[in-house]
Amino acid sequence: MGTLGERIRTLRKQRKMTLEALAGDQLTKGMLSLIENNKANPSMESLSYIAERLGVEMSELLEENDTQELREVLKTAEQLFIVDFDELTDEHGKILDLVGPYVEKLTQGYEAARLLDIYGRSLYYEKQDGWQELLDKAADIYDQMNITRRFAAVGIFRSLVKFTEHDYNAALELLLAERSQAEARNGLIDPLTRLDFDYLEAVLHYAVGNAEEAIRVMNEGIEYSKEKQVFYRIDHLYRLATFHAMMNEDVEAMEYYERKIELYGEFADDEEAILFTKFARVHYLTSYKKEYKKALDLINGHYGEVHLTKSHRPYSYMEKGKALYGLGKYEEALACFGKIVIADYVHHPFDLSIFYEKDAYAALCHQALGDEVEAIRSIDIAVNNISDMPHTPYKDFIMDTNLLIRRT
Repeated sequence: MGTLGERIRTLRKQRKMTLEALAGDQLTKGMLSLIENNKANPSMESLSYIAERLGVEMSELLEENDTQELREVLKTAEQLFIVDFDELTDEHGKILDLVGPYVEKLTQGYEAARLLDIYGRSLYYEKQDGWQELLDKAADIYDQMNITRRFAAVGIFRSLVKFTEHDYNAALELLLAERSQAEARNGLIDPLTRLDFDYLEAVLHYAVGNAEEAIRVMNEGIEYSKEKQVFYRIDHLYRLATFHAMMNEDVEAMEYYERKIELYGEFADDEEAILFTKFARVHYLTSYKKEYKKALDLINGHYGEVHLTKSHRPYSYMEKGKALYGLGKYEEALACFGKIVIADYVHHPFDLSIFYEKDAYAALCHQALGDEVEAIRSIDIAVNNISDMPHTPYKDFIMDTNLLIRRT
């Protein structure tokens, strides 16, 4: 990362210190200038003094990583890190092995910050300690370099950790604090970061049951996206809007937002967005309209047209099971519900509540087949799972089913 003098000068400028400020009362400005320009070598005593003034360990000034080497390491780490969750094998472990030998020497520069960032997140995913400190260190370097988007992304990750722990209130509180901090640094944040914050804030407001705030932030994000002609996150914002309209049985609004997602999917050639609209229509038919034959026809047609990834299959089984239940095909429905495995990365109360319904539907199937013991066991699972979730039509369905099962 450059010569000793260059490292001292870089750290001084990152900390917005003048030569006089760093020199203090133990060095002269002229001597420090010579050191920074590699025209004089500091004594160990002077080096210790400079390190103390800069707030770093003396070893950080003496140790040197080759910038080109770090760039090559970062390139490999980025390639490992972007693997989709559905396709992950041991990528995070490989990142730990790759970056681990460099961690102690990563003190400045973008490459260092990004490697600390990726390494810290990989530690978290591998359930190892120490990730918080490394992310804090990465955020400090991003902050010093005024890389707002990366700085904000670290804060968002901290919030999402709380989200994955289902501590939704803490996640929202932390996200709002991180957003405030990011906005306070420059007064404005870049459009992509702004839309990240809008989307996640809306998601978390819904998660804590604050629908009014969620709608406000969601609509602000949609309008901002249109105003700036930046369509990053727009399909995700429209998905939130679609589900809100669905839960309020506002068919006109739901169809409007679905069409918006379809247009986006066609424009961006985004199969994921188009598949969402297909799922939303089926879900509306099974959960709200109770038109099970029509839903099953759509399922058999829609899901035969596209490649279902690992993350899509549970939703497919869920909707097919509900449609089969509604058509009185109880054993086939139970077979579908039995195939549902909720992925480790599903954490939002809406998604969880949709999946928790499977045990309520299973209870109804068991009851229809005359197995009261299994019916009670299944509904107990559903009630236990849904109890801490915010109010939704899915929670109402489970609680109503519980009363129905126990009355008979």
